[in-house]
Amino acid sequence: MTPERYRRISAVLDRRQPDLTVLLENVHKPHNFSAVLRTCDAVGVFQAHAVTDRNALRGNRHLSAGSRKWLSVHRHHSADSATAALRQRGFRMLAAHLSDRAVDFREADYTQPVAIVLGTEKYGVSNETLALCDSEITVPMFGMVASLNVSVAAAVILYEAQRQRAAAGLYDRVRLDPETYRRTLFQWGYPRLARYYESIGRPFPSVSARGIVAERHAD
Repeated sequence: MTPERYRRISAVLDRRQPDLTVLLENVHKPHNFSAVLRTCDAVGVFQAHAVTDRNALRGNRHLSAGSRKWLSVHRHHSADSATAALRQRGFRMLAAHLSDRAVDFREADYTQPVAIVLGTEKYGVSNETLALCDSEITVPMFGMVASLNVSVAAAVILYEAQRQRAAAGLYDRVRLDPETYRRTLFQWGYPRLARYYESIGRPFPSVSARGIVAERHAD
């Protein structure tokens, strides 16, 4: 890892937001799934979540622009387990859903720990998952169509979250805890070497301020 790459990775990690995330409920179309992840990476989401009944999460590499390398996706087998895990970490659940209860997405507070819940391309967030959410938000529509594509809706909402967080200064300081920051920096900078250390159950070596590993190994 060159010093320039080290600085680039560090600059991205410095702005990652561990308390901003999305929960995708059975969003299976690869181009939508990947596009949402690409936006997540762009606004500094650290980890995304997905409820899926499929054996694997597949994304379109071209559309995601490699964002899967920089954004982990935690898979859940049910909305119950997903919301329980997120609530345990203090997240509020905001469902992007068109209903009489939904408020303009710009009225929500995204400076607190928040998970934006997005549903299937055809049916939206399920009734079961809606019952688990704190509130519902919607993007106002003035045309003939009733809703946006799920990846477009995600982008619109996430950039409002980014706007609010930037105004609150949440991108101006490191938000990740030191151990998570150290491990992620090593995994991003030395992915093959990180997998090697994980396979033998050894802790990652330290990395200097110039991105040099304390223990020399080819990567």
